[in-house]
This record gives sequence, C-alpha cells and structure tokens, in this order.
Amino acid sequence: MDLMTTLPGSLMEGFLPAGWDLAKIDRLAALPPDKAVARRPWWHPQFEPVACASFEDFDTYMGHEIAREIQLARQAGRQIAFILPVGPMGMYRWTVYFLNEWAVPCDHVHGFNMDEWSDAQGNTLPPDRPGGFQNAMEQAFYGSLGKNTVPPKQRHFALKDQLPTYAEQIADLKQKGAKLVTVFGIGRVCHIAFWEPHFAAEFTSEADWKRQTHRLGARLHPLTVEQNALTSFRSRTTLVPAYANTIGPALFLAADRIIGGADGLFGRGMQWQGMSLRMTLQHEPTPWIPSTYMPTLAGRLFYLRELAEPLTADCH
Repeated sequence: MDLMTTLPGSLMEGFLPAGWDLAKIDRLAALPPDKAVARRPWWHPQFEPVACASFEDFDTYMGHEIAREIQLARQAGRQIAFILPVGPMGMYRWTVYFLNEWAVPCDHVHGFNMDEWSDAQGNTLPPDRPGGFQNAMEQAFYGSLGKNTVPPKQRHFALKDQLPTYAEQIADLKQKGAKLVTVFGIGRVCHIAFWEPHFAAEFTSEADWKRQTHRLGARLHPLTVEQNALTSFRSRTTLVPAYANTIGPALFLAADRIIGGADGLFGRGMQWQGMSLRMTLQHEPTPWIPSTYMPTLAGRLFYLRELAEPLTADCH
C-alpha cells in the first residue's frame, strides 16, 4: 500500500504535476547512495555532485565556490554576472568572508536575483520587508561586503519593472565578454528559481519552454508554498505569498557555469530534499522536472551527504 495504489479518489489526485511518472520517481527515490549520485549520459562532462558532511562544510564549500568565481574574473579583467537565489543562504556569509580576506573589489560583479514574492499582477514586497528576497540579499551579501561591495546599480531584483529587462542586460554583458554563473537551490517540486513544473503544460515543445525568459505573478505549486513555510517562515503558512516573479529557463540555462546547493535537512533524520535530489540527478531532462536540466551544464552541485542515504520510512 502506497501513494500510487491509494491515489484514485483521494485529495492527492491531481495535486502533483500531471507530467510526473510516479512509479518511475519512486524507483529513483529507492536508489542506494552510490547510484543516487552516479553519472548519467546526459550530464555535462564538467558537471559534478559534491558531497558535504555537514551544514558547515556545505556553506563553506559553496561560499568559496562563488567567491573564487568572483576572484578569477577579477584576475582575468572581465565582468561576471550571477543569477542568485535566496535559498540556500548560508553560503553568502562565507562568500563575503573569502572576498574580504582576499581584498577583492566587486565592482566587476553584476547580481540578478532569480525570483521574488509577488501577487498575481507581479507587485512585490517593499525592499525592507522581512521575508522579501531583496531585503535578504542586501543583509546577507551586498551589505556585508563593505567598501568592496557590488555597486548598487549592478544589483538587480526580480521586481515588476526590473525582471523583464534581465534577458537584454545579461545578453549585453555576455556579448562584452562577461561570464554568467547560475547559483541555485532545488525546490521540493524540483523547480529552479520559481519556475514550476506545472508550467510545462502550457508549451507545445521543449524548445518553446526553453525560450521563456521570465514570468510575473507566477502561480506557485502548493508544495512550494509549504516548503517555504517550513524553511523560511517558521511553519507560518499564512505569511507565504501564493505567487512570485521568476526568471525562466532561457536565463538559468544560459549559464557558462552553475553552482548548486541541496541542504534540505531538518535534523533527527527528517528531511525534505532527498527525493528532489535524486530526481534532479537521475531523471532524464524534462520540462516537467525543471531541475533535471542543471546537470547538463558545467559546474558543481553541493549536497549534504545524508540526502543521498536511503529514503526509507522512519517515524518521528
């Protein structure tokens, strides 16, 4: 007895994305640790998952990876553009630490936040509102870099008037020789940014799906709302907006390099991201599981080792 055998007539029927093959996903969820992160034919030759033993290692390694890209671009005399997430967040403290230790000015850095909470029309929270992504980034990253920080005019947020300009700005930077790095986490339903799996139903082809640069007032999947209630709002679901502004695949898949993170542990054996990690790494790329495209790009995905351990029942 499981979800597949009890789904008909239940409240879960029609809840999960229509394009998900639940039997296949369950087989992937059952993979042992070595096979959960085993290389697949569609992976980019320079993509690799990196296991981390603890939250401290995860934050440090990922923060160093971002800081090193900034330092290398500085040494090469080139601009660098980052698509940046709010979640995970712990790595920014270490990015700041390394850049300040190395005394690296960041006036060559351009930051594009990948998403922001919104209403159905794309209107967003005030920039000083707790829980807002703009506020989180100013506190955790830009504001902590001191005199070496990214110039304010080079900090871009997924606001109604800014997000539609991302594609042109990033294309212009790349044309001038800038490197584009996508930093990301993996959602409970395997979104990248807030580009949700159910959007796939709207497109007649994968090529059309891949051409999408952004969306204002994107309708979030209920599991996305609840994921954020648990991870960012201390379980207070009523504080989480049901819509968001987000970049699309045309931007997050344009990266020259990716830096990903999966840190979804709650402690005492509880977690929320083990299945999402396996789907990302082991399922063939499909618009119904947006994160499956990330291994097709060069870069690293840092993950907590416990997420790759067997996903078996353990009552708490």
